[in-house]
Amino acid sequence: MMKLVKSRAEEQFAATQKKDNLARKDKDKASQERAKHVASLKALRLAKEADDKIAAAEKATPKNKKPSRKPQAHRR
Repeated sequence: MMKLVKSRAEEQFAATQKKDNLARKDKDKASQERAKHVASLKALRLAKEADDKIAAAEKATPKNKKPSRKPQAHRR
C-alpha cells in the first residue's frame, strides 16, 4: 500500500512539474513576443525621429532661393 501511495504522489508531482514547465514556456514566449513588439515600435519611432530631423534641416535651409538684391542708389 505504501508503494501505491508513493507512486500516486510521484505521478501527481510529475504532472505538476509538467504543468509548471508548460506555463513557464508560455510565459517566456509571451515575454519574447512583447519584447519583439516593443523593439519594432522603438525602431519605428527612431525612424520617424530621423525623418523629422531631416525634414527640419531641409526646412531650415531653403532650396533654390535666389539671393535678394538690394536696389542700388542712383549716383549723380
